[in-house]
Amino acid sequence: MLESALWAVAAAAGLGAAMITTRLGLRYATPVAGAAIGVPSTTLLFWCLAPFVLDTEGFNLAAAGIFALVGLFFPAAVTLLTYTGNQRMGPIITSSVSCTTPMFALLGAILFLGEALTAGNALGTAAIVLGMLVLTWRGDARPRDWPLWAIVLPFAAAAIRALAQVLTKAGLALWGSPYAAGLIGYSVSAVVILLAVRSRGPRQPADRRATPWFVATGMLNGGSVFLMYVALARGKVSLVSPIIATYPLFTLALSLLLLRQDRVTPRVAAGAVLTVAGVAVLLAF
Repeated sequence: MLESALWAVAAAAGLGAAMITTRLGLRYATPVAGAAIGVPSTTLLFWCLAPFVLDTEGFNLAAAGIFALVGLFFPAAVTLLTYTGNQRMGPIITSSVSCTTPMFALLGAILFLGEALTAGNALGTAAIVLGMLVLTWRGDARPRDWPLWAIVLPFAAAAIRALAQVLTKAGLALWGSPYAAGLIGYSVSAVVILLAVRSRGPRQPADRRATPWFVATGMLNGGSVFLMYVALARGKVSLVSPIIATYPLFTLALSLLLLRQDRVTPRVAAGAVLTVAGVAVLLAF
């Protein structure tokens, strides 16, 4: 269990760092344009490394199909849903709602993977979700100027992200290759992203200054997804998903160190304490 948790922490750290590079890249391009740079570049790297890393000995067609199915919506659809949510509601509400992913993942793991609901799972997940809500929510949000139905967008993104974790766990039980899961999933997602961008019609090209930031973002996200799959191959969804959801802690830490745009307030401290306590509960039970 500890090994799986460590892989999940490493994945969360990568996702947290990716939020910083994304923030820098968004100075020059939209999230959709950034996704069209990051996801395909990461897919290319996956294929370049495949001859050296991919182990096809345990190949399973059903597992490959599951990984491809996941690729249809993760990270592709999640990226587009999050973009639309940001467009309509802003990043504060969107990021806060996305913290509910572990709740969906825990429910899916119980219903479809047969994982048991324990007091430790429930308390640890609740503490992490609450900690992330405290950490990401800010009291200076503007009055609502968006249609109420738009709240479905980030909730859908959170549910889809959780579904990806549950399905990938099922696929890894058939073919225990995290690299294959990442390679196949990212290949399908790259096609989905490029088709979505193409369907939007001619657009002004992204500023070239955005390219290195979104390539870095893609590499960080891709590496984190691979590490998440390694964690899922070795541990339960009910452990891995809540730990992955702690990535805003790493974003905050890096923002404090590199961007100096945030500061430690009582709210931030309370969110961090709740989150760490939640992880401790998950590991203790």
